[in-house]
Amino acid sequence: MPFNAVQILRFRFRKTGYLVAITAFAVTTLASTLADLPALNQVTVPDLWQQQAVTALREGQDVVVQAPTGSGKTLIFELWSNQGKNRGQAIYTVPTRALANDKVAEWRARGWDVGIATGDLAENLRAPVLVATLETQKNRLIEGDGPALLVVDEYQMLGDLDRGLNYELALALAPAQTQLLLLSGSVANPQDVVRWLQRLGRKAVLIRHEERPVPLEEVHANSLSFHVPREISGYWPRLAAKALAEDLGPILIFAPRRRAAEAMAAELARQLPSPNPLQLSTAQKLIVGDHLAKLLKSRVSFHHSGLSYAARAGVIEPLAKAGQLRVVVATMGLAAGINFSLRSVALAGKSYRRDEAEQMLRPDEILQMFGRAGRRGLDETGFVLITANELRLLDAHSGRLARSGAVDWSALLGLMAAAAQHERDPFREAVGVQERLFTTKPIFLGVEESLRHPDVPCGFHTDAERARHVRQRVREMLDSRGQWQPMPELVHRPLREIVTPDLASPSAPYADSCHASRIPHHGPSPPRLISILGVPHALDKTGTGVLCVLSESEQGKTYGRALTVANRLGHDRILLAKWIRRLTNWNGRQVPLAVWTTEIVPLVEQQLAQQHTPVAGFQDEGLRIVARVSIADLTLRVPVDSHGVAIWRPLEREVLSKDCAQCSLVPMCRQLPAATGVAMLWRRLRLVNAAGVPTLRGRVVSFFSQGDGLAISAALEDESYPLDEFIYDLANLDAGFRFCGADTNRWGGRLALVCHEKYGLQSIPGYLENGVPPKYGAGAEQVVASVHKNPLNKHGWITDLLGAGDIDRVIIEWRSLLRQIAHAPDLEWSRWCALQALAKTILNETESPTLTDLPPLEYHQTRRIDHRLILRRH
Repeated sequence: MPFNAVQILRFRFRKTGYLVAITAFAVTTLASTLADLPALNQVTVPDLWQQQAVTALREGQDVVVQAPTGSGKTLIFELWSNQGKNRGQAIYTVPTRALANDKVAEWRARGWDVGIATGDLAENLRAPVLVATLETQKNRLIEGDGPALLVVDEYQMLGDLDRGLNYELALALAPAQTQLLLLSGSVANPQDVVRWLQRLGRKAVLIRHEERPVPLEEVHANSLSFHVPREISGYWPRLAAKALAEDLGPILIFAPRRRAAEAMAAELARQLPSPNPLQLSTAQKLIVGDHLAKLLKSRVSFHHSGLSYAARAGVIEPLAKAGQLRVVVATMGLAAGINFSLRSVALAGKSYRRDEAEQMLRPDEILQMFGRAGRRGLDETGFVLITANELRLLDAHSGRLARSGAVDWSALLGLMAAAAQHERDPFREAVGVQERLFTTKPIFLGVEESLRHPDVPCGFHTDAERARHVRQRVREMLDSRGQWQPMPELVHRPLREIVTPDLASPSAPYADSCHASRIPHHGPSPPRLISILGVPHALDKTGTGVLCVLSESEQGKTYGRALTVANRLGHDRILLAKWIRRLTNWNGRQVPLAVWTTEIVPLVEQQLAQQHTPVAGFQDEGLRIVARVSIADLTLRVPVDSHGVAIWRPLEREVLSKDCAQCSLVPMCRQLPAATGVAMLWRRLRLVNAAGVPTLRGRVVSFFSQGDGLAISAALEDESYPLDEFIYDLANLDAGFRFCGADTNRWGGRLALVCHEKYGLQSIPGYLENGVPPKYGAGAEQVVASVHKNPLNKHGWITDLLGAGDIDRVIIEWRSLLRQIAHAPDLEWSRWCALQALAKTILNETESPTLTDLPPLEYHQTRRIDHRLILRRH
């Protein structure tokens, strides 16, 4: 804690659970002596809990720290590292690139040798201190190349839906020689994290400190007794005016979305008096633009991800830290990335928008926002302004940390590939990793039972495949020789060749039943087979006309069809049936008997024969003339047994497949869940083969997080997809909805098309949404291609929906993906090698938007400002 020689020196000691404060006042003569020693005026005295954490680290233990925001958790690392002079490398991971840039700038200003790795940036990677986003270090940790100390700032990211898997696997598989320092201020169950680390075989301790360095106090802003002039109208301008009059400024207001933040900031700047306007330098004005410069002149600003990196990190945040801004309106979605505190905090809503969905504020998010109230060393108390939504300190508390429930495909597939190379069982390797995750409940991949019984006749290696296989009964039929055989495909056969079991015969086998369940497994004596032409109900849907008996013998009756062809009109006239006139193409309705006999009857016989229903004879039935036709040449779809005999409705049964019939594990397999598990998904997506060895597609997926690898492998498999087009389409993978505009389909583009061709419309949480990665958004490819061609083109793409910060972000994510491709392992795949070469070329031709010269604060912008408004009290 910094202190001046003339201030109270306060040292804390903890003994038998009580806190003893010893206060000593510096005498005037000592003060005058120490005043000549400026180095002593910035001494940092660690609190006892900080000393305990450093001691534990130096004793070789892992340390989990739970302490409020702003209490000095980072100081633990700085003391351990001896101000950046640590032995062995230390990696300090932060959740956002903005925080990484801030840490690097801060420590380099102290003369530290610091590197940075944030995906799009990779500098001085072997420095004693490396500041990084954890995703950039995950593969290194999993491969066993760990630093001396890994610091995970804001380790509550373990529970994040999108990024939690990376944190979990990195910690679970970090080398034993790497010490861990986990820091957070919003975890309700840090003891569970300690127990998890201990279960992994680590020596871990918990350092817990609940006292905030700047205590918080609630203030009902609308109840402040000030008379606000009529000229100041609107809820938020009047509330801010009262708070500033009460000397509660500067104020940080969290708004639910960008437009609300911008509108509120503009309203505050217009309504609030500006007795002391802020003067910006020319460089600052160029960065923020005219509109934001006008707001800053009134010492008001908005802060959201749509702003460029230079505007946020180079102007707004430095001015806010220097106390130059009286009100900052920030979006709730960016709360985790804000690295400054103000005296008071207010929340303008109970929910915020995330990925096109409205999301209610969680208690730990409210705690994080309220935690930005109170500046250590400047404010004795931080203030939470109670607004119309009535959110209070009681609504803010730490959240219980739990894993997201998903499975990290990329990490597991990478480990499975390595296991296969060393001739180990890939599935067994993956299951072993799952047992190290942050949970007491087992996380099933769907291969656990199969691993316990690896040698089975079916050869399946996943539980779901075995469960489905044992449930798939094999249909068998009793053939013409009394043997059971698999049911063949149905084929067309003439009725004269088709037979059927004579189940009506008392001596026929199974004459009393045709149910498969009552048929024994061993074939009986050959059944008596009869022609289907003698079974009336078998001919119901064959031919037209009325069923009739054509002939009768000892074998039984033979059936055909009777068709009315004409009617007699007296003794010598015939009235032709309409269908006969059409069949013979005869024009008249009536004909003489002689014409009927000599001309029409031969035509009818000829035409019916061509239709495979030859006439067996004509017969008078009263006044009707009926043709009796044979249907023996008509066909029916029936199974044909292995002896070439076509059988209609043979005796059937359902039995286990041959491999299941000889396996003793059938009862166990019947109990296995048939639902699609992770391993079954991998098989369906062709990421692994039957033995669990990752395929070429699976190897590509293992190089990337979430669904990016699925999209990249799908594009590489399409030989017609030009790589010089695909390299820009990669930007769409993390673009979201902002780049497609009002007239463009977010799910359009060539990359989405190849994904749909490979994966259909499957939705797999975290990996695919209707066949494409969840964060996919068309339109970004045009922007990055244009900016690659000319960096100055960026400003031409800015719209009301798409901000400079959005373009910066997509370029950063695009470059990060290109860096992953460029530094991924080699594969024996020409298109992959060509893509890696192209990625390296573009990386050399582009630079990160964060590599920009940020203007320093002017001298007058560093002086302390009194933000109080002079209002009359009631």
